[in-house]
Amino acid sequence: MSAANVPRVAVYRHEHFNAAHRIHNPSLSDAENAALYGKCNNPNGHGHNYELTVRVCGPVDPVVGYVMDLGVLSTTIKQHVLDRLDHKFLNIDVPEFNTVNPTAENIAMVIHGLLRPHIPEHLDVHVILAETPRNIVQFPADIVATIN
Repeated sequence: MSAANVPRVAVYRHEHFNAAHRIHNPSLSDAENAALYGKCNNPNGHGHNYELTVRVCGPVDPVVGYVMDLGVLSTTIKQHVLDRLDHKFLNIDVPEFNTVNPTAENIAMVIHGLLRPHIPEHLDVHVILAETPRNIVQFPADIVATIN
């Protein structure tokens, strides 16, 4: 079977973490921030119970029968994402957000950046982050995701 004909399978690992943040753009005035971000611009921040799904896609390894060992993926997520973000005030406690506004979109991109170096290069990685049951983002955005 040529590489183009090798079937690809997606595996998903679901995790959760709790974190607080303040959506604020320092280049805007306080009034502009309040008008743009509303209650999400609360000076003391606000929190979410984030639901995180990591999708890894690639060929099934013919020897082990996995795309990726989900136990290894779980450990990778814990070490590089959960231990770093869980129960943190993102704007203050997480260096990546010192200069990046911690919107759900930016959090998903940061999570992807934290995971990508630790997952084999031949596998695709997508991050699906639910900030609330109704507000869900995905990075990169080139797949159709199914969220339960």
